[in-house]
Order: sequence, then C-alpha cells, then structure tokens
Amino acid sequence: MDCLTQELKGKTKEMSRLMGSPDKFLPSEWKHANQVHFRSSEAERSLSQRLTAECQRLIEESDKSTKHMQQDAQKKLEQRIQDIKFWRQELDQKFEEMVQEIETLIIFKSRVERALESCSEPLQVTLQCLTERQKRVAIDLVHDEVEEELLKEKEVIEGVMVLLQRTLEQINEQIRLIRSVKYYLEKDLQDKFQAERIDDFCALLTNASTNLNRGNSDFSSAGTAVTPEEWESLCILNIRKAEKEKNNSLSLRALVDSLLEQTASDMRRQYEATGRAFELRIEETKTAKTQLENQLNELLGETANQEKNLESLRAAIAEKEAPLKVAQTRLSSRSQRPNVELCHDPAQIRLLKEVKELANHIERLTEALKLSEMELKALARRQLCLEEEIQVKTNSLYIDEVICHQLRQPVVIHNF
Repeated sequence: MDCLTQELKGKTKEMSRLMGSPDKFLPSEWKHANQVHFRSSEAERSLSQRLTAECQRLIEESDKSTKHMQQDAQKKLEQRIQDIKFWRQELDQKFEEMVQEIETLIIFKSRVERALESCSEPLQVTLQCLTERQKRVAIDLVHDEVEEELLKEKEVIEGVMVLLQRTLEQINEQIRLIRSVKYYLEKDLQDKFQAERIDDFCALLTNASTNLNRGNSDFSSAGTAVTPEEWESLCILNIRKAEKEKNNSLSLRALVDSLLEQTASDMRRQYEATGRAFELRIEETKTAKTQLENQLNELLGETANQEKNLESLRAAIAEKEAPLKVAQTRLSSRSQRPNVELCHDPAQIRLLKEVKELANHIERLTEALKLSEMELKALARRQLCLEEEIQVKTNSLYIDEVICHQLRQPVVIHNF
C-alpha cells in the first residue's frame, strides 16, 4: 500500500511539469506525450485496481478484526460479570454472617447486662445484712463465721460485677469491629453491584444500539486504578477480615457462655455457704439463749430459796430474843437476893451460860442473815446479767433470723 502511494505521487509531479510548458512541441514529442499519457493512464488504472484490492482486503481484515475484538470483548465482559457475581455471592454470604453475628452478639450483650443488673440486688442484700449485724450488742458483736461468709459473698459479687463489666466492654468492642467489617463488605457489595450493572449494560450493547457514545473521549487511563489481581486481593482481604472477626466472635461467645455459667455458680455456691453459716449461727445462739434461760430459771428458784432462808433467819433471831430476855431478867432478879443468898449456885451458873449461849446464837444468826442478804443481792445482780444477756441473744436472733432472713429470702440466683 505504501509503494503504490509513492508511485502515484511521482506520476502526479511529472504531469504537472509537462502541462506547465508554454512552448510548441514536435510530432515525435507529441507521440511521446501520447505514449506517456497511455502509460500513465495504464499505470494509474493498475494502481487504482491494486488500491481497490488493497482497500477491499483492508476492509475485510478490519471487519474480521473488529468482529473478533467485539467477540473477545463480549467474552471478557461475560467472564468479568461471572467473576463479579461469584465474589458478590461470597461477599454477600459473609455480609449475612456478619449481620447474624451482630444480632447474636447483641443477644449476648443483653444477657451480660441482665446478669450485671441481677447482681445489684444480692449485693445490696449482703451490704444490708452486714449493716444490720453491726447492730448486735455486747459480746454478740463478734466477727463470726457468718460475717466472714458475708464478706466473702460481697467480694464474690463485686468480683463478678467487675468481670461482667469487662466482658460487656469486650462484647461492645467486638460488635464495633464486626460493624466495621460489615461496613466495608456492604460498600464492596454496592460497588460490585454497580460494576455488574454497568458490565451487564455493556454486554447488551450491539452495533445497532441507539445509546452509543458518539464522542471521541480518551479512555486510555480508564480502568488502570487497580489491577485484576489487586481487585481480587481486596475481595479476599475483606472476606478474611470477616472470617477472622467471626472466629473471634465465636470464641468470645463461648467465653461469655462459660463465664455466665461459672459466675452464677460461684454466686449461688457462696450464697448457700452464707445461708448455712446463718443457720448454724442461729442454732448456736438459740442454744446459748436456752441455756441462759435455764440458768435464769434455776437462779430465780435459788433466789426464792434464799429469800425463804432469809425469812427463816429473821424468824430464828426473833425467836431467840424472848429466851434471852427471860434469862437476862432472871439474872437481874436474882442479883437482888440478900446477903448470903446471893450465891453463885448452879442455877446462877446455868443462867449465865444460857445468856452467853443465846447471845452467841443471835450473833451467829445475825451474821448468817447478813451473808444471806449479800447472797440475795448477788443473785439479783446475776439475774440482771442473765436477763441482759438473754436480751442480747434475743436481739441477735431477731437480726439474724428475722431481719437478715427476710432480706435474703427473696434473693434467687438463676443462671445468667
């Protein structure tokens, strides 16, 4: 084709030179000129034929090439659409998994929140029991096993609440991470949906379509932002992130399940231990109170006996006063005997001895009376102490058996 073009240009220059001469020519020149015209015409006709043939070949080649390119482009578009559909399905599956996982984690979050809320009542009851037991008085204000178990219960519940709060933060963070992955999956799906729609439109275009681009826009830079390998790598990266966060979420859910079961079990076990300690302490207090009441009853009996003894002593002293006065009167009267009749006879000796012995009896009875009165006062003091101690035990029983029992009775620790 290039050779024919150069030959045509040479002939055109020669004709311009011959036609531009103003001089007359010889017959030989005339003949030569005719021959030249004949040869030039023949050459031009031959050149035109070759050009026509070349153009026809070029048309056929371009038609074949165009058809082949369109078929190849159509095949590539269809393959691209299939690739997009495949990755859309993969991404859509992961997207649905992320949506489901977020919903599941929200359920677990609610469980942990309810568990955290359900710890408040047992903790308040435990603190109230500790406060009420501070109202015990005297010797009963003791750091006993019940108080130790209540303090352990408080420590267990507070530890569970801290653990549940930390777990709640982990669930919130996991939900945030999964939502982030879901956002990128959704964005990727939207981009692929738009790309598939565009490629579907392109695949349906034909040479007879009316909405063809009539401009001469430069598309040399279009589609060079990402290579197919990079495009596929980004899809795989989003899918791997989704799988990673799903696995993390599964592990977290398993941990939360185990944690909720274990914490509920720990709280229930400690609550039961505290309850047993209360029962034992109440039984011990009741036993001590019963023993004190028995002692008080015996003491009251002894007090009554001592009062009777006191009355007997007073009566005995009173009974000895008359015989003493009789003896003293006899001695006084006999001291009036005259002269030699004032004899220290056996009667005198006996009366003197009687007065002395009666005075001694009265003195001893009086001493016994004083001791009896002192003992009666001691018994009264002991009675007061026993009554106070019984009141202390009654107060302790009221706190443990009534107040604390009523506080703890409604508390039921269910599985979280």
